[in-house]
Amino acid sequence: MNPRLLLQQSALQLEQTGVDAPRKDTELMLMEAWGVSATGLIIRANDEVPEVVIEKFNVMLKRRLNREPLAYILGKKAFWKHDFVVSKDVLVPRPETEHLIEIVLKYRPQQGESLQICDIGTGSGCIAVTLVDEYENSHVTACDISDAALSIARENAKQIGVYDRMTFYQGDLYQALPDGSKFDVIVSNPPYVSQDEMHDLEAELSFEPRFALTDESSGLTLLDTLLKDAHLYLKDNGLLVLESGLCGMPDTPNMLNKLEDYHDLAGNFRGSVFQMVETKT
Repeated sequence: MNPRLLLQQSALQLEQTGVDAPRKDTELMLMEAWGVSATGLIIRANDEVPEVVIEKFNVMLKRRLNREPLAYILGKKAFWKHDFVVSKDVLVPRPETEHLIEIVLKYRPQQGESLQICDIGTGSGCIAVTLVDEYENSHVTACDISDAALSIARENAKQIGVYDRMTFYQGDLYQALPDGSKFDVIVSNPPYVSQDEMHDLEAELSFEPRFALTDESSGLTLLDTLLKDAHLYLKDNGLLVLESGLCGMPDTPNMLNKLEDYHDLAGNFRGSVFQMVETKT
């Protein structure tokens, strides 16, 4: 069987199960199974696909037909400038979260400055690793309640070559941080899906760690904690950048000024930026 026919038949199966991008998914799985690039796949368009490759591909196809996220099947997901290792211990990095990176760069455009940055709930480390890669003279602290997630984040930091400028702590939100920690920038993409919303999510999300998706309440619980306690960990004029969704954002505490709400390309609310009120001496 040649790649054209294999891809055509497989994409039709995926389409019938409701997968959003069936053709793209089949191509990526075949590239992974065959060990070729997109160009290599085009060059081999009229070749016979080796039986061993078809066997590997069919194993992946079966998982995708069950609506398992493609990122878990491939073991990686592109985010910003790099591919990140992922597993079922972490959320799949999403393009929408790249807006958080853009916001940090907007408010801290001097990428040569030395910043102390903290990522709360780092998961795969895609935000933390991207920021330390963009700010080459900075140090990033990455925290997560899950030790398994931190292992993935460490692996990504090593693969991308920024591990020596990162520190990792396990714990719940700010509780993970050592006493006296102060940062120029704190970022977080916390669980903000409300318990009610969980029933309406796409099938793929059932494979992702539930504790990283929802607070099992209104969606605002962890966002509220991140806001209320931020003043304890931000330097004067430090930034807090939070990602959110349909739940919105809690009220701004007195020690912070909201600079703006930011949105994705479709105009959907994605999060907010806050600045620490300067402490009077």
